[in-house]
Amino acid sequence: MFEHLKEKPADKIIALGQAFREDPRETKIDLGVGVYKNPEGVTPVMRAVKAAEKRLWEEETTKSYTALAGDPAFTGAMADLVLGDAVPRENVATLATPGGTGAVRQAFDLVRMANPGARVFVSDPTWPNHLSILAYLGVEVVNYRYFDSATCAVDFDGMMADLEGVRAGDVVLLHGCCHNPTGANLTMPEWRAVVERLNAAGALPMIDIAYQGFGDGLEADAAAVRYVAANCPEVLIAASCSKNFGIYRERTGILMAVMQEAGLRTLTQANLAYLNRQTYSFPPDHGARLVSMVLTDDTLRADWQAELEDVRQGMLKLREQLAAELQRLSGSDRFGFIAQHRGMFSRLGATPEQVERLRADHGIYMIGDSRINIAGLNDKTVPILAKALIDAGV
Repeated sequence: MFEHLKEKPADKIIALGQAFREDPRETKIDLGVGVYKNPEGVTPVMRAVKAAEKRLWEEETTKSYTALAGDPAFTGAMADLVLGDAVPRENVATLATPGGTGAVRQAFDLVRMANPGARVFVSDPTWPNHLSILAYLGVEVVNYRYFDSATCAVDFDGMMADLEGVRAGDVVLLHGCCHNPTGANLTMPEWRAVVERLNAAGALPMIDIAYQGFGDGLEADAAAVRYVAANCPEVLIAASCSKNFGIYRERTGILMAVMQEAGLRTLTQANLAYLNRQTYSFPPDHGARLVSMVLTDDTLRADWQAELEDVRQGMLKLREQLAAELQRLSGSDRFGFIAQHRGMFSRLGATPEQVERLRADHGIYMIGDSRINIAGLNDKTVPILAKALIDAGV
Protein backbone atom coordinates (compact mmCIF):
# COMPACT_ATOMS: atom_id res chain seq x y z
CA MET A 1 0.00 0.00 0.00
CA PHE A 2 2.66 2.51 1.01
CA GLU A 3 4.22 2.44 -2.45
CA HIS A 4 1.19 4.34 -3.71
CA LEU A 5 1.89 7.35 -1.52
CA LYS A 6 3.03 10.50 -3.27
CA GLU A 7 5.73 12.95 -2.29
CA LYS A 8 4.39 16.04 -0.57
CA PRO A 9 5.93 19.49 -0.92
CA ALA A 10 8.20 20.42 1.95
CA ASP A 11 7.03 23.20 4.26
CA LYS A 12 9.16 26.15 3.15
CA ILE A 13 9.37 27.75 6.59
CA ILE A 14 10.46 24.53 8.29
CA ALA A 15 12.94 23.84 5.47
CA LEU A 16 14.37 27.33 5.88
CA GLY A 17 14.90 26.71 9.58
CA GLN A 18 16.76 23.51 8.82
CA ALA A 19 18.99 25.29 6.31
CA PHE A 20 19.78 27.95 8.90
CA ARG A 21 20.79 25.35 11.48
CA GLU A 22 23.12 23.70 8.97
CA ASP A 23 24.81 27.00 8.04
CA PRO A 24 28.22 27.08 9.84
CA ARG A 25 28.61 30.88 9.72
CA GLU A 26 28.68 32.44 13.17
CA THR A 27 27.29 35.72 11.80
CA LYS A 28 24.12 34.17 10.38
CA ILE A 29 20.75 35.74 11.24
CA ASP A 30 17.46 33.83 11.40
CA LEU A 31 14.49 35.98 10.40
CA GLY A 32 12.40 33.10 9.07
CA VAL A 33 10.57 30.92 11.61
CA GLY A 34 7.76 32.82 13.32
CA VAL A 35 8.61 32.54 16.99
CA TYR A 36 9.35 35.38 19.38
CA LYS A 37 12.97 35.65 20.52
CA ASN A 38 14.45 37.98 23.10
CA PRO A 39 17.66 39.95 22.38
CA GLU A 40 19.70 36.88 23.35
CA GLY A 41 17.92 34.80 20.70
CA VAL A 42 15.95 32.75 23.25
CA THR A 43 12.21 32.11 23.29
CA PRO A 44 11.71 32.46 27.06
CA VAL A 45 9.12 30.94 29.36
CA MET A 46 7.10 33.91 30.58
CA ARG A 47 7.31 34.62 34.30
CA ALA A 48 3.59 34.17 34.98
CA VAL A 49 3.51 30.92 33.00
CA LYS A 50 6.46 29.56 34.98
CA ALA A 51 4.76 30.53 38.25
CA ALA A 52 1.51 28.89 37.15
CA GLU A 53 3.41 25.76 36.16
CA LYS A 54 4.97 25.49 39.60
CA ARG A 55 1.57 25.93 41.24
CA LEU A 56 -0.01 23.38 38.92
CA TRP A 57 2.68 20.82 39.76
CA GLU A 58 1.87 21.20 43.44
CA GLU A 59 -1.92 21.33 43.15
CA GLU A 60 -2.84 19.01 40.28
CA THR A 61 -4.38 15.77 41.51
CA THR A 62 -5.35 14.00 38.29
CA LYS A 63 -4.41 13.59 34.65
CA SER A 64 -7.84 12.37 33.66
CA TYR A 65 -9.59 13.68 30.56
CA THR A 66 -11.18 17.09 30.40
CA ALA A 67 -14.43 17.70 28.52
CA LEU A 68 -14.51 17.00 24.77
CA ALA A 69 -14.63 20.72 24.07
CA GLY A 70 -11.95 21.51 26.67
CA ASP A 71 -11.96 22.80 30.22
CA PRO A 72 -14.66 25.48 30.67
CA ALA A 73 -12.29 27.61 32.76
CA PHE A 74 -9.95 27.87 29.76
CA THR A 75 -12.57 28.43 27.08
CA GLY A 76 -14.37 30.97 29.24
CA ALA A 77 -11.22 32.91 30.08
CA MET A 78 -10.14 32.99 26.44
CA ALA A 79 -13.59 34.09 25.28
CA ASP A 80 -13.34 36.96 27.76
CA LEU A 81 -9.82 37.86 26.56
CA VAL A 82 -10.71 37.91 22.87
CA LEU A 83 -14.33 39.06 22.90
CA GLY A 84 -14.55 41.22 26.01
CA ASP A 85 -18.18 42.28 26.43
CA ALA A 86 -18.89 42.43 22.67
CA VAL A 87 -21.40 39.57 22.76
CA PRO A 88 -23.26 37.64 25.50
CA ARG A 89 -21.58 34.35 26.39
CA GLU A 90 -24.77 32.41 25.67
CA ASN A 91 -24.16 33.40 22.03
CA VAL A 92 -20.69 31.81 21.91
CA ALA A 93 -19.81 28.15 21.36
CA THR A 94 -16.19 27.27 22.18
CA LEU A 95 -13.73 24.49 21.44
CA ALA A 96 -10.26 23.93 22.89
CA THR A 97 -7.83 22.86 20.17
CA PRO A 98 -4.17 21.87 19.67
CA GLY A 99 -2.86 25.34 18.92
CA GLY A 100 -4.24 27.98 16.62
CA THR A 101 -3.64 25.63 13.70
CA GLY A 102 -6.01 23.11 15.26
CA ALA A 103 -8.61 25.85 15.63
CA VAL A 104 -8.25 26.83 11.98
CA ARG A 105 -8.57 23.21 10.87
CA GLN A 106 -11.66 22.59 12.99
CA ALA A 107 -13.22 25.82 11.70
CA PHE A 108 -12.77 24.74 8.10
CA ASP A 109 -14.23 21.33 8.94
CA LEU A 110 -17.24 22.98 10.59
CA VAL A 111 -17.75 25.07 7.45
CA ARG A 112 -17.68 21.92 5.31
CA MET A 113 -20.25 20.26 7.56
CA ALA A 114 -22.57 23.27 7.49
CA ASN A 115 -22.15 24.15 3.81
CA PRO A 116 -20.17 21.69 1.67
CA GLY A 117 -20.23 24.09 -1.28
CA ALA A 118 -18.81 27.07 0.58
CA ARG A 119 -15.92 28.94 -0.97
CA VAL A 120 -13.27 30.46 1.28
CA PHE A 121 -11.92 33.88 0.33
CA VAL A 122 -8.31 34.27 1.46
CA SER A 123 -6.06 37.33 1.50
CA ASP A 124 -3.21 37.45 -1.01
CA PRO A 125 -0.84 36.81 0.67
CA THR A 126 -1.77 34.83 3.78
CA TRP A 127 -0.19 32.36 6.18
CA PRO A 128 0.75 29.45 3.87
CA ASN A 129 -0.83 26.83 6.11
CA HIS A 130 -4.26 28.36 5.51
CA LEU A 131 -3.93 27.43 1.85
CA SER A 132 -2.37 24.06 2.56
CA ILE A 133 -5.20 22.98 4.88
CA LEU A 134 -7.88 24.19 2.48
CA ALA A 135 -6.24 22.35 -0.41
CA TYR A 136 -6.05 19.16 1.65
CA LEU A 137 -9.74 19.45 2.53
CA GLY A 138 -10.67 20.12 -1.09
CA VAL A 139 -12.30 23.46 -0.31
CA GLU A 140 -12.48 25.99 -3.14
CA VAL A 141 -10.25 29.00 -2.47
CA VAL A 142 -10.74 32.47 -3.90
CA ASN A 143 -7.96 35.01 -3.40
CA TYR A 144 -8.67 38.64 -2.65
CA ARG A 145 -6.08 41.38 -3.06
CA TYR A 146 -4.67 42.60 0.23
CA PHE A 147 -1.08 43.85 0.01
CA ASP A 148 0.30 46.50 -2.31
CA SER A 149 3.94 45.55 -2.94
CA ALA A 150 4.74 49.05 -4.19
CA THR A 151 3.62 50.84 -1.03
CA CYS A 152 3.93 47.87 1.37
CA ALA A 153 0.50 48.84 2.68
CA VAL A 154 -2.99 47.33 2.47
CA ASP A 155 -4.51 47.45 -1.02
CA PHE A 156 -7.94 48.22 0.36
CA ASP A 157 -9.50 49.27 -2.94
CA GLY A 158 -8.37 46.00 -4.51
CA MET A 159 -9.62 44.04 -1.52
CA MET A 160 -13.07 45.58 -1.63
CA ALA A 161 -13.31 45.12 -5.38
CA ASP A 162 -12.50 41.41 -5.03
CA LEU A 163 -14.98 41.00 -2.18
CA GLU A 164 -17.69 42.10 -4.59
CA GLY A 165 -17.57 38.49 -5.75
CA VAL A 166 -18.57 37.07 -2.36
CA ARG A 167 -21.84 35.12 -2.36
CA ALA A 168 -24.22 34.04 0.38
CA GLY A 169 -22.73 31.07 2.24
CA ASP A 170 -19.13 31.93 1.39
CA VAL A 171 -16.51 32.38 4.10
CA VAL A 172 -14.05 35.30 4.15
CA LEU A 173 -10.88 34.60 6.12
CA LEU A 174 -9.47 37.69 7.85
CA HIS A 175 -6.49 38.28 10.13
CA GLY A 176 -7.58 39.85 13.41
CA CYS A 177 -4.36 41.82 13.90
CA CYS A 178 -0.66 41.67 12.98
CA HIS A 179 -1.31 40.28 9.50
CA ASN A 180 0.92 37.34 8.62
CA PRO A 181 3.04 37.66 6.49
CA THR A 182 2.82 41.38 5.76
CA GLY A 183 2.39 43.17 9.10
CA ALA A 184 -0.05 45.56 7.37
CA ASN A 185 -3.42 45.88 9.10
CA LEU A 186 -6.85 47.22 8.24
CA THR A 187 -7.98 50.41 9.98
CA MET A 188 -11.23 50.39 11.95
CA PRO A 189 -13.10 52.32 9.22
CA GLU A 190 -11.90 49.68 6.76
CA TRP A 191 -13.09 46.89 9.07
CA ARG A 192 -16.51 48.53 9.20
CA ALA A 193 -16.64 48.66 5.41
CA VAL A 194 -15.70 44.98 5.17
CA VAL A 195 -18.41 44.01 7.65
CA GLU A 196 -20.98 45.99 5.65
CA ARG A 197 -19.92 44.21 2.46
CA LEU A 198 -20.04 40.72 4.00
CA ASN A 199 -23.38 41.29 5.70
CA ALA A 200 -24.89 42.56 2.47
CA ALA A 201 -23.69 39.42 0.68
CA GLY A 202 -24.69 36.99 3.43
CA ALA A 203 -21.11 35.75 3.86
CA LEU A 204 -19.55 34.47 7.07
CA PRO A 205 -16.37 36.13 8.38
CA MET A 206 -13.72 33.85 9.87
CA ILE A 207 -11.01 35.59 11.87
CA ASP A 208 -7.61 34.11 12.67
CA ILE A 209 -6.10 36.01 15.60
CA ALA A 210 -2.72 34.55 16.54
CA TYR A 211 -0.91 37.63 17.85
CA GLN A 212 -3.22 39.46 20.26
CA GLY A 213 -1.02 41.73 22.37
CA PHE A 214 1.85 41.87 19.87
CA GLY A 215 0.52 44.83 17.83
CA ASP A 216 -1.03 47.80 19.61
CA GLY A 217 -1.90 46.09 22.91
CA LEU A 218 -4.30 43.43 24.17
CA GLU A 219 -7.44 45.55 23.96
CA ALA A 220 -6.57 47.43 20.76
CA ASP A 221 -5.62 44.20 18.96
CA ALA A 222 -9.01 42.68 19.82
CA ALA A 223 -11.05 45.73 18.76
CA ALA A 224 -11.67 44.55 15.19
CA VAL A 225 -12.60 41.03 16.27
CA ARG A 226 -15.07 42.41 18.80
CA TYR A 227 -16.61 44.74 16.24
CA VAL A 228 -17.12 41.89 13.76
CA ALA A 229 -18.55 39.61 16.47
CA ALA A 230 -21.02 42.27 17.57
CA ASN A 231 -22.14 43.24 14.07
CA CYS A 232 -22.34 40.03 12.02
CA PRO A 233 -25.00 37.31 12.29
CA GLU A 234 -22.35 34.58 12.62
CA VAL A 235 -18.58 34.61 13.03
CA LEU A 236 -15.85 32.00 13.43
CA ILE A 237 -12.77 33.01 15.46
CA ALA A 238 -9.58 30.92 15.73
CA ALA A 239 -7.22 32.16 18.45
CA SER A 240 -3.75 30.97 19.46
CA CYS A 241 -1.99 31.14 22.82
CA SER A 242 1.40 30.22 21.36
CA LYS A 243 2.74 33.73 20.93
CA ASN A 244 1.19 35.91 23.61
CA PHE A 245 1.72 33.27 26.32
CA GLY A 246 4.95 31.92 24.82
CA ILE A 247 3.72 28.30 25.04
CA TYR A 248 4.38 27.21 21.47
CA ARG A 249 5.12 23.58 22.26
CA GLU A 250 2.08 23.17 24.53
CA ARG A 251 -0.20 23.55 21.45
CA THR A 252 -2.95 25.67 23.00
CA GLY A 253 -5.70 27.28 20.97
CA ILE A 254 -9.43 27.89 20.84
CA LEU A 255 -12.15 28.05 18.21
CA MET A 256 -15.16 30.28 18.92
CA ALA A 257 -18.40 30.28 16.96
CA VAL A 258 -20.38 33.47 17.62
CA MET A 259 -24.01 33.81 16.63
CA GLN A 260 -26.63 36.50 17.17
CA GLU A 261 -29.33 33.82 17.46
CA ALA A 262 -28.57 32.29 20.86
CA GLY A 263 -30.83 29.34 20.16
CA LEU A 264 -28.23 27.96 17.73
CA ARG A 265 -25.52 27.70 20.39
CA THR A 266 -26.48 24.23 21.68
CA LEU A 267 -26.50 22.75 18.18
CA THR A 268 -23.22 24.45 17.25
CA GLN A 269 -21.54 23.42 20.50
CA ALA A 270 -22.53 19.79 19.95
CA ASN A 271 -21.06 19.87 16.44
CA LEU A 272 -17.80 21.36 17.72
CA ALA A 273 -17.49 18.62 20.33
CA TYR A 274 -18.23 16.06 17.61
CA LEU A 275 -15.35 17.42 15.54
CA ASN A 276 -12.92 17.03 18.41
CA ARG A 277 -14.11 13.46 19.01
CA GLN A 278 -13.53 12.52 15.38
CA THR A 279 -10.13 14.18 15.15
CA TYR A 280 -8.26 13.64 18.43
CA SER A 281 -10.98 13.08 21.07
CA PHE A 282 -10.06 15.21 24.06
CA PRO A 283 -7.90 18.31 23.55
CA PRO A 284 -4.56 18.74 25.36
CA ASP A 285 -4.97 20.43 28.72
CA HIS A 286 -1.58 21.40 30.17
CA GLY A 287 -1.16 24.66 28.24
CA ALA A 288 -4.86 25.44 28.52
CA ARG A 289 -4.70 24.98 32.29
CA LEU A 290 -1.75 27.37 32.53
CA VAL A 291 -3.56 29.98 30.44
CA SER A 292 -6.71 29.79 32.55
CA MET A 293 -4.63 30.05 35.75
CA VAL A 294 -2.84 33.15 34.48
CA LEU A 295 -5.99 34.85 33.21
CA THR A 296 -8.05 34.23 36.35
CA ASP A 297 -5.40 35.13 38.97
CA ASP A 298 -5.01 38.89 39.43
CA THR A 299 -1.31 38.74 40.35
CA LEU A 300 -0.33 36.33 37.58
CA ARG A 301 -2.38 38.22 35.02
CA ALA A 302 -0.84 41.56 35.92
CA ASP A 303 2.68 40.11 35.60
CA TRP A 304 1.80 38.42 32.30
CA GLN A 305 0.38 41.62 30.85
CA ALA A 306 3.45 43.59 31.98
CA GLU A 307 5.84 41.13 30.35
CA LEU A 308 3.72 40.95 27.18
CA GLU A 309 3.79 44.73 26.96
CA ASP A 310 7.59 44.67 27.28
CA VAL A 311 7.69 42.19 24.39
CA ARG A 312 5.43 44.39 22.28
CA GLN A 313 7.40 47.55 23.01
CA GLY A 314 10.66 45.75 22.22
CA MET A 315 9.41 44.79 18.77
CA LEU A 316 8.18 48.33 18.12
CA LYS A 317 11.61 49.66 19.08
CA LEU A 318 13.30 47.25 16.67
CA ARG A 319 10.94 48.36 13.89
CA GLU A 320 11.77 52.00 14.52
CA GLN A 321 15.51 51.28 14.67
CA LEU A 322 15.48 49.33 11.42
CA ALA A 323 13.41 51.95 9.59
CA ALA A 324 15.69 54.74 10.83
CA GLU A 325 18.89 52.90 9.89
CA LEU A 326 17.56 52.12 6.41
CA GLN A 327 16.60 55.75 5.96
CA ARG A 328 20.11 56.80 7.00
CA LEU A 329 21.80 54.39 4.59
CA SER A 330 19.46 54.89 1.64
CA GLY A 331 18.70 58.58 2.04
CA SER A 332 15.09 57.63 1.40
CA ASP A 333 11.98 57.14 3.51
CA ARG A 334 10.81 54.22 1.38
CA PHE A 335 11.29 51.84 4.33
CA GLY A 336 9.08 53.87 6.66
CA PHE A 337 6.40 51.19 6.41
CA ILE A 338 8.47 48.93 8.67
CA ALA A 339 7.77 51.23 11.62
CA GLN A 340 4.09 51.37 10.68
CA HIS A 341 3.57 47.60 10.44
CA ARG A 342 2.60 45.66 13.55
CA GLY A 343 3.37 42.27 15.04
CA MET A 344 6.33 40.01 14.40
CA PHE A 345 6.33 40.23 10.62
CA SER A 346 6.94 42.67 7.80
CA ARG A 347 7.16 42.02 4.09
CA LEU A 348 10.05 44.03 2.70
CA GLY A 349 9.28 43.91 -1.00
CA ALA A 350 12.55 42.19 -1.96
CA THR A 351 12.64 39.89 -4.98
CA PRO A 352 13.35 36.16 -4.57
CA GLU A 353 16.75 36.80 -6.16
CA GLN A 354 17.56 39.47 -3.58
CA VAL A 355 16.40 37.18 -0.77
CA GLU A 356 18.74 34.47 -2.06
CA ARG A 357 21.60 36.99 -2.29
CA LEU A 358 21.02 37.97 1.33
CA ARG A 359 21.26 34.33 2.37
CA ALA A 360 24.27 33.46 0.23
CA ASP A 361 26.33 36.61 0.82
CA HIS A 362 25.32 37.62 4.33
CA GLY A 363 23.85 34.53 6.04
CA ILE A 364 20.52 36.33 6.47
CA TYR A 365 17.61 33.92 6.30
CA MET A 366 14.10 35.09 5.47
CA ILE A 367 11.09 33.64 3.65
CA GLY A 368 11.30 33.80 -0.14
CA ASP A 369 8.57 36.44 -0.33
CA SER A 370 10.82 38.67 1.86
CA ARG A 371 8.81 38.23 5.06
CA ILE A 372 11.05 38.87 8.06
CA ASN A 373 10.49 38.09 11.71
CA ILE A 374 11.25 41.37 13.49
CA ALA A 375 11.68 39.46 16.75
CA GLY A 376 14.68 37.69 15.22
CA LEU A 377 16.65 40.96 15.42
CA ASN A 378 18.44 42.79 18.22
CA ASP A 379 20.37 46.04 18.60
CA LYS A 380 23.50 44.49 17.09
CA THR A 381 21.90 42.81 14.09
CA VAL A 382 19.64 45.69 13.01
CA PRO A 383 22.51 47.64 11.35
CA ILE A 384 23.85 44.41 9.81
CA LEU A 385 20.50 43.69 8.20
CA ALA A 386 20.05 47.28 7.06
CA LYS A 387 23.43 47.38 5.31
CA ALA A 388 22.84 43.97 3.72
CA LEU A 389 19.45 45.09 2.36
CA ILE A 390 20.99 48.16 0.76
CA ASP A 391 23.92 46.14 -0.62
CA ALA A 392 21.45 43.65 -2.13
CA GLY A 393 19.63 46.47 -3.90
CA VAL A 394 16.36 46.15 -2.02
